[in-house]
Amino acid sequence: MSRITATFDRIRREARGGLVTYVTAGDPDLERGAEILVTLDRAGADVLEVGVPFSDPLADGPVIQRASERALAAGTTLDGVLGMVAGIRSRVSAPIVLFTYANPVCRMGLQAFARRAAAAGVDGVLTLDVPAEESEDLRARLGAEGIDTIFLLSPTTTDDRMAHAGALGSGFVYAISRLGVTGARETLAAGVEALVRRVRAATALPVAVGFGISTAEQVRQVCAYADAAVVGSALVARIEDHGTSPDLLQAVDRFARELRSAGKEERT
Repeated sequence: MSRITATFDRIRREARGGLVTYVTAGDPDLERGAEILVTLDRAGADVLEVGVPFSDPLADGPVIQRASERALAAGTTLDGVLGMVAGIRSRVSAPIVLFTYANPVCRMGLQAFARRAAAAGVDGVLTLDVPAEESEDLRARLGAEGIDTIFLLSPTTTDDRMAHAGALGSGFVYAISRLGVTGARETLAAGVEALVRRVRAATALPVAVGFGISTAEQVRQVCAYADAAVVGSALVARIEDHGTSPDLLQAVDRFARELRSAGKEERT
């Protein structure tokens, strides 16, 4: 059983919603980024998503775009990200999911990437611009190394494609709450609960909902019907605000605990 599967099994046994946190690796730099991940784990994040910075992040809004720019300016590469993960793997218990685009992976080479990711302790990979229908090579390489392949599903994904992605993927599925790019929103998008119902009808994999979730109240709402809520831009914005400050880790810890507490409310 993979670490991701074990984590979602535990979340379900505890009758609560999970918290998936996203940060961009190398923001503000790899050393402090590593400590941010350790802090998030200690604060109770159930899954740690680690974004590989990329120069053309088509699915990301301005907050994460700026984080990628800062990370790239600091010299962050996929090689460096894997090294960072390897350096903290023994210090964190949560599963680690790489959130990346295909270009850095293809440049390293699928086989080399899969082997190095496994050696670093990566548990899952979500490659944003590789659809399930074109993922055979990627899934084969990752699967051979015991790494879960995670797919995105959106409100416009057909029921047939949801079932196909659910059959090919593993770990969990990432349901996008709204069309467009990432970014904090004041309210949840309409129809999120209906989207989760559609995904559940198509696959037995756990469902994590992201894009636009930025407050503890929104985490509470999402966790009433999904297995987990994903918080990215709101967390990255706090890292941006405190990146050079000595209270960076305290700010991250405080926000993560607030989000985690919202998801801990038991379901009836």
